[in-house]
Amino acid sequence: MESIRILGTGSYLPPTILTNYDLEKSGLDTTHEWIVQRTGISERRIAEAGETASDLAYQASMRALEMAGMASEEMDLIIVATITPDTCCPSAANWLQAKLNAPRAVTFDVTAACSGFIFGLNVAEQYLKNKTYKNVLVVAAEIMSRTLNWKDRATCILWGDGAGAAVLSQGGNSHEILSTHIHTDGAKGQDLLMPGGGSKTTPISHESVDKGLHYLNMIEANLSFRVAVRRFIESIKEPIEYNHLKLEDINWIIPHQANVRMFKNIAKSLKIPFKKFYLTLQKYGNISSASCAISLDEAVRDGSIQPGNLVCMPVFGGGLTWGSALIRW
Repeated sequence: MESIRILGTGSYLPPTILTNYDLEKSGLDTTHEWIVQRTGISERRIAEAGETASDLAYQASMRALEMAGMASEEMDLIIVATITPDTCCPSAANWLQAKLNAPRAVTFDVTAACSGFIFGLNVAEQYLKNKTYKNVLVVAAEIMSRTLNWKDRATCILWGDGAGAAVLSQGGNSHEILSTHIHTDGAKGQDLLMPGGGSKTTPISHESVDKGLHYLNMIEANLSFRVAVRRFIESIKEPIEYNHLKLEDINWIIPHQANVRMFKNIAKSLKIPFKKFYLTLQKYGNISSASCAISLDEAVRDGSIQPGNLVCMPVFGGGLTWGSALIRW
């Protein structure tokens, strides 16, 4: 069986920066020091008015295609991971297809919250392995700033906007995806959810808006933290065991960018150097599905990832969802 390869990566961050100091000035009951201490986040990017998830995805996709040396017309499949699509129908992937002018590509969205990019890679891997498609574009794009109650200190400080992408193909000598692993626990879905917008609260009403059902809600934050730590640890161990490797073989861990305290906890539990975690949350915040995709692209472009490096990408998100990918660069 031919291996699955990453031919190129790309990312895009909106130029507008929202700092912790800006949040202080907005009247939110918080400080820069409090946010950094609890999360590690100093600033985040905010999409422009009128900018959509597919707009961010387009920019990231073009950069990934450029690195891969390919044209959008060569893509057979486009998968967009997002929980903030342009519209419920059609999908963000459909809008992206039109902007890329990729008429031969089949397109659809994947919804797996913060785990979306890894779920997208897993889906792409299956199509490539069975040779249904040859070239696949996987994109994760989120405009989380439009899901937030900016008066809720517990949630609005965490999130940002952006997109990351990867071009995948069969065979060749590029960077190899050794394995992907995905899991869900629907019984715990209420722990992190956006109640409004679906059939449960349709049609949108004054009552649903007054109740804030269109905002992202985080229930039992401390419980979610503990669960996330456990699932992250499992997601790091799983591909290592699957590929008959050792923890010390891993050069980089590029996780979903959730919380710096969480990753220090995980590093201590696994007895690995914290410096192996490649983090961008301090400057971008949590961008849901796009976080690890953006971080991967940055680590490639700034030279942190070197040829032959083993890169583990563990994720955890609402749903609940979790999983990982292991890549030999």
